[in-house]
Amino acid sequence: MYLHAGCQIAVSPDTKHIAVDWLGVEVSRATLGIIGMGSIGYKVAQRARAFNMRILYHNRNRRKKEEEEAVGAHYCAKMEDLLQQSDFVMLVVNLTPETQKLIGKKELGLMKPTATLINISRGAVIDQDALVEALRNKVIRAAALDVTYPEPLPRDHPLLNLNNVIITPHIGTATVQAIRMMAEEAIANMLAVLNGQPIPSEVFPK
Repeated sequence: MYLHAGCQIAVSPDTKHIAVDWLGVEVSRATLGIIGMGSIGYKVAQRARAFNMRILYHNRNRRKKEEEEAVGAHYCAKMEDLLQQSDFVMLVVNLTPETQKLIGKKELGLMKPTATLINISRGAVIDQDALVEALRNKVIRAAALDVTYPEPLPRDHPLLNLNNVIITPHIGTATVQAIRMMAEEAIANMLAVLNGQPIPSEVFPK
């Protein structure tokens, strides 16, 4: 939020001075709640530890004790406990019937009024109408969304007119290197199938 707004202030032809009380919030030592501690969620935790963040996580299956200790993560069996304690809540889950609108009015109401909701999974994991209401009424401080539903949002969508949300166009993997690695992995899987070999990245049906 502050990076985007700060850029606008810095480049605006109307800027004559910068207010001394224009302040953001610290990431260091804040509490990060990760919902979905798969491979991506775990990598998020590894990076968050470098900022001395307190890390909570909620997942269908608890991680091994040594994996928790490696990143200093604490398991919350109930998602509600994570929501109530976290300064930043990050969604890193797959979109399934169980996770559709996982975060709605009730869940947003459990979060701190100073908290930020971050979604890097899929747009439909959040009830967007409830999110608009929560952001308008300052139920939570802010949201950062790399995903929405649909993508892109209609140009008259209310999320686009709020000053406490930042939206990026699903660019979490949008680097030359990441796209190349994804292509190479896909090719390796196809070659394995054609050659009757074990599939390196096989997805097992649940």
